Formats: sequence, structure tokens, C-alpha cells
Amino acid sequence: MEIYSLNKLELEEVYLKRYIDEFKRYLEIEKRASPHTITSYLNDLRQFCDFLGETGLCVRDSNSDIDVAQILCSIDIKEIDNVIIRRFLAYLHKRKMKGVSLSRKIATLRTFFKFLCREGYIDKNYAKIVATPKVEKRIPSFLSVDDIFHLLEIPDQRTFLGLRDRAMLEIFYATGIRVSELVSLNYDDLDQGLRFIKVKGKGNKERIVPFGKKAEEALNRYIDRLEEIKRTKDWDIDKNGIFLNRKGGRLSDRGVRKIVDKYVRKGAITRHISPHSLRHTFATHLLDGGADLRVIQELLGHVSLSTTQKYTHITIDKLMEVYDKAHPRA
Repeated sequence: MEIYSLNKLELEEVYLKRYIDEFKRYLEIEKRASPHTITSYLNDLRQFCDFLGETGLCVRDSNSDIDVAQILCSIDIKEIDNVIIRRFLAYLHKRKMKGVSLSRKIATLRTFFKFLCREGYIDKNYAKIVATPKVEKRIPSFLSVDDIFHLLEIPDQRTFLGLRDRAMLEIFYATGIRVSELVSLNYDDLDQGLRFIKVKGKGNKERIVPFGKKAEEALNRYIDRLEEIKRTKDWDIDKNGIFLNRKGGRLSDRGVRKIVDKYVRKGAITRHISPHSLRHTFATHLLDGGADLRVIQELLGHVSLSTTQKYTHITIDKLMEVYDKAHPRA
């Protein structure tokens, strides 16, 4: 994915465009960031470029006759400071962008300018001294125990796709893994005897996550049918992938989201529930069951405990139950 094409331009210097392309290679090769993460970073930087192009800030050639693409490729990286970055955030705020999105934009710029400092292209990371906008704390969407049990029973286990979907939903709820982690699972990552999976998370960091008997049963039924189909059908199949589509290739992130949407509709669940909501459900139910927050942090693959603490939204009923059992004068 390129930020701006230079095929039609004959510029001796490309300024900001050049650094963004180098940053993209850094994310791919050194950081081993996921395609989704890289796309998000590049989209944020493209929006920053658009802002600088529209306002004419940090542009070497102020000639009004040159087109927008040339202006964007003439942005001088050394002229970008904290004042420019604050003006960018104000520009987005006027367009009603929410705090969480503004925070992501500033996080992208901090990472980008940190890379430029490391490479010696600039002397100071001005994005680091710009305050992060306040973000409204939202309670993550999750299902009750009754709702998640109902959702798990919906797939028709008389069919191959139904077996696959049941196994997929069970693994989501049993492990709390992300969509990207689920679709990248290989047979080599699965230990059915000990009931755990090896998960490659953000930043290519590995963790071991256990799963329960119900997930094991669903996974065994699905894999048995999958092996049968491999023997009887002439599929151009992904031999190492676990969760496959009807053509034998790996399910995509989008494909998994569509499947979850289908069962949410079938289950007449009116709230917005996504695959990430199943991750929230996993964490919330563990916390309600008395699991330690540090253990949940490890299972989810969170680097910071503060990320896991958003799951401490235990219901009043649960709080009262614990209080009644624990306090001598309750």
C-alpha cells in the first residue's frame, strides 16, 4: 500500500513521502506488524499529509499552480513541530472526531516520529510532547452467560460449516483470542491432548492459552469432518490452516465477522456483538468467576495491566454477592 503514487511526478526530492515508505518497510520487516495495523498507521499518516497539503503548512514550494500530489510530496519533515501537530488535532476535532480516534492519531504520529529520530532524520519527537486527548471510558460490549450459551448452540452440527462455526465460537469463548489470531492458527499451534493453543499475538509475541472440554469436543468433531472431506474432495486446500472456508482456503477476518453476525441475528441478540465482544465476554466471565486480573492479562496477551483493567466493570449484583460473603457485618 503506497501513500501517494509518484509515477506522474518528476520530483528530485520527495520529502515526507519517502519517510512514510521507509516507515512502512520498518513496520513490515522489523516490527512484523499485522496488515491491519500497517493499514491503520498509513491511513492516519495519509490524513496528516492531507491536512498539511490543504493548509500549506511545512510545504517548501508555495506556488499555487502545483497540484495537491506535488504539494504533499514537497512537505519538509523538519518543519513539523508540536504546534503543527496540535493544529492537526484541532482540525480533526472541528470535524467531530471522537477522543478515541484522536488518541490513535497522536499515537501513530508518536511512533512515526520516534522512527524518524532513530534513523537520524529529525532531532526531536515533537509528537511526544503533545498531550493525548481525553478518551471517554466505554464499557466493552459482552454477553451474559445465558446469551453466550444460547449463541454456541445455534450452529447446525449436521453440516460441515455448522461444525466449523460451532468450533470457532467455542474457541473464541474458551480462549479470548483476537480474530487475527484465530484465522492464523495452524495445526502446529494446537495441542489437543493438553488442551492448549500457541497464539501469535500483536508484535509477533507468542503466548500459550488453554481451552476447556466443550471447546475440545467441538474442535474434535470439526477436525474429524475436515479430515474426511480432505480424503474425499479434490480441494486446493490450505493443509496447515484450521478454520477454512467452503473453498478450502483460510477464513479471512471479514469472513469470521460475517459468520458471527449471522449467528447473532439468528439468536435474536439485539445488541451489537462482534468477534471482539466474545473476547470481552471471555475476560468478563473469568473476572466474575474470581480469576486474578494478572492471569487474565496473560491470557489476553495484553502488554499493560491498565488495558486489562477495563474489564473490572463487575455488575452491582456481583459486587454485593462478594461483599455479603466477605464482610463480617454484611
